[in-house]
Amino acid sequence: MAGRVRRAAFSLRLVRSAFAAGHWADRYHRLPISRDMPMEFLAPFVLMVLGAYVLNTKLQRQRVAILGSHFRPYQVEKLMEQLTEGYLRCLDEGDASRREQIWRMLDATETTLADQFRRFAADFATIDERQARVSRLALALPYADRMFPRTCFDVRKVFQIHALGIASVAANRRELSARDKAFTLSAELFLMQHTCHWYCRSRAVASARLMARHKVSYTLVLDSVSPDTRAAYREVVGH
Repeated sequence: MAGRVRRAAFSLRLVRSAFAAGHWADRYHRLPISRDMPMEFLAPFVLMVLGAYVLNTKLQRQRVAILGSHFRPYQVEKLMEQLTEGYLRCLDEGDASRREQIWRMLDATETTLADQFRRFAADFATIDERQARVSRLALALPYADRMFPRTCFDVRKVFQIHALGIASVAANRRELSARDKAFTLSAELFLMQHTCHWYCRSRAVASARLMARHKVSYTLVLDSVSPDTRAAYREVVGH
């Protein structure tokens, strides 16, 4: 039953999920802050929040730069776009012979992507352990990876898991149908993309971007990857 639900979701291209945006103005008025609250408290609080925001932005830019420098020699993002467009073309193609031709063309793209991400993961594995820590906290806190190292995981290990998962699905070791293979590989790539955003920003931001870009939830993507990827990922990340 779960497999049919996943295939239907992919065939329809998008998983229709309600994603309610937060009404911050309404929440602000509910905050227990009295108008009579002394400025001696509010001023330091505002400065602390602004300072944390500025520091967070600086640290996140550093991580974006680290990840970008390691991705730069490869064409992972471009290949992902080609696969996504190709899968959608197959779903729209009514002629069976033409559809089979497109699947065969995509096999080469999948193999190239798997090889490129494998090399990226090996390259990224050389960074310092402190730079590879990712906080499991939902929201980003400055230096959370240093203050609470036990709440962190090593993103280098997660990228290795993604590399193995992408390669396994691309090689079709589970002998899936072309449609199921495309669905599973899409999930593997979306989860990898989620990890990249989590590393650079936070888990909350990564999940929000996943929903905004692909209209699928983090939970559904994790449920849709191959069993080996899901088990290894949960062992390291803890989700």
